[in-house]
Amino acid sequence: MYYDYENLIAPSRDDVNQSTFRNAWSKIKTLAPFLWPKRDCFLQFRVIFCFLLLLGGRVINLYVPIYNKKIVDSLTETPMKFRWDWILIYVLFKFLQGGGTGTMGLLNNLRSFLWIRIQQYTTREIELELFRHLHNLSLRWHLSRKTGEVLRVMDRGTDSINNLLNYILFSIVPTIVDIIVAVVFFITAFNGWFGLIVFLTMILYIIATITVTEWRTKFQRLMNLADNAQKARSVDSLLNFETVKYYGAEQYEVDCYREAILKYQVEEWRSLVTFNILNTTQNIIVCAGLLAGSMLCAYMVAYEKGLSVGDYVLFASYIIQLYVPLNWFGTYYRAIQKNFVDMENMFDLMREDQEVIDAPGAGPMLIYNGGIDFSNVSFGYSPEKLVLDNVSFRVPPGKTMALVGPSGSGKSTIIRLLFRFYDVSSGAIVIDGQNIKTVKQASLRKAIGVVPQDTVLFNNTIRYNIQYGRVDASDIDVITAARSADIHERILTFPDQYDTQVGERGLRLSGGEKQRVAIARTILKSPSIVLLDEATSALDTKTERNIQSALRKVCANRTTIIVAHRLSTIIHADEIVVLKDGVIVERGCHEDLLLKDGKGY
Repeated sequence: MYYDYENLIAPSRDDVNQSTFRNAWSKIKTLAPFLWPKRDCFLQFRVIFCFLLLLGGRVINLYVPIYNKKIVDSLTETPMKFRWDWILIYVLFKFLQGGGTGTMGLLNNLRSFLWIRIQQYTTREIELELFRHLHNLSLRWHLSRKTGEVLRVMDRGTDSINNLLNYILFSIVPTIVDIIVAVVFFITAFNGWFGLIVFLTMILYIIATITVTEWRTKFQRLMNLADNAQKARSVDSLLNFETVKYYGAEQYEVDCYREAILKYQVEEWRSLVTFNILNTTQNIIVCAGLLAGSMLCAYMVAYEKGLSVGDYVLFASYIIQLYVPLNWFGTYYRAIQKNFVDMENMFDLMREDQEVIDAPGAGPMLIYNGGIDFSNVSFGYSPEKLVLDNVSFRVPPGKTMALVGPSGSGKSTIIRLLFRFYDVSSGAIVIDGQNIKTVKQASLRKAIGVVPQDTVLFNNTIRYNIQYGRVDASDIDVITAARSADIHERILTFPDQYDTQVGERGLRLSGGEKQRVAIARTILKSPSIVLLDEATSALDTKTERNIQSALRKVCANRTTIIVAHRLSTIIHADEIVVLKDGVIVERGCHEDLLLKDGKGY
């Protein structure tokens, strides 16, 4: 399931003074598909029944004070009557309503219980959609992101959507309906003055709440940005703890983190002070309305102006019952405002363009022989500087080509372009006569196996990391791949053997062990094309020799491109291409280049 986010005009993060509710309707429309479970009739029925329970609660809220008035009048009028039936009805309504606030009643508890599955559906769909979108973003974006900040944005964003829906559907809307019902009831049952007092109090309260809350929006947004920076700083420091140790920078990191916390607390203080100002303003308005209405009602009862003692009880109980959720209205509004602020960063993530996308009508990559052609390929990570300049070469099916040259010459960039982490600026990359920009990325990457220079493993077991090459592989296949990568015997020396946890990013393994696990993973994938990016750079000479023989078996009859600095890894290559400053300066086999006394070999 995919959703269109282009209709959302996410506000600039720097513009902290704009309204939180700018473009709110577009945001709500974007969230609607996550609320209504299209493919689950049972959940749809739950949604409808929850709204019926909500409507029933509004009716109950009106009749609770009415029956309270009837009971009081029956006890104060002459002759006095014992209306046990009214008392039973009143208690029944209170049981359905709850303790005056609607938070403990049967209707609300039942509605909350039924809403759990709907809320889980919403959370699941949002998190999956965001997770899918992040995985579809380009390598360029992932290299520039801050992991801690992205995780924080995801957490706050998904939580805010659930809270937003709950506040709007089950707090704000019912409160507004209760206000309208109360105004109409007081005008018809009492007189227009009571309706006017209730109406003015509610309107002033809502206006004051919205005005002050909008004013303090910038403080909430600044606090969120400071919170993002604090979390990003802590995660970045912990992920690079080895570097911190190497340079003895522990105290420097603590000082930087302290500075980030202090900046956050300054913004937090401003947000909390403005929150107290809002609370005080709301309290003044509510008490003024309660005073005016109570005075008028008591006057009309005392001077027999058509109201009874039961009417005063009705007014007092109804208005207090109404003011309790109204008092929470400010909290709900602030929560909605905060949730919109929290959602802004998440919408920014959702609106990130996918740099590399499948072309319309793209079909699967069909591998026949695995021949690779680079035709006049030019590429630069930025428009100002080309990393590859008009590069052309061909790797025949089943042959091995090596790329050598100084750092920054574009060797690893060729690997990334072939795997389509980036699209070429000009020229074309063709595999078996198919331009890789015209086929589905998934099928292209399924046909290619990569052993990167910097191997990062999942924080899981060795078995899991090897099996990631083919997730449905059997344990026998995993062990066979490990043997081929010359890591099986080493794994057996670990206490938990294949169930050994490798730690975050595989840090519990040595560099050579990590690289051999990565090689085993690629062997298990059994791709048609193999890309080796400094695949043995972290290995000692003996292990390298063992793996070289294993890699030759893996690469046999497979088209292979090797990026290397050490000549021992590429002597067997059918052709060696020498790169310098993004252009090919020489090519030929090992013996030919030695005879030429080449420039870069």
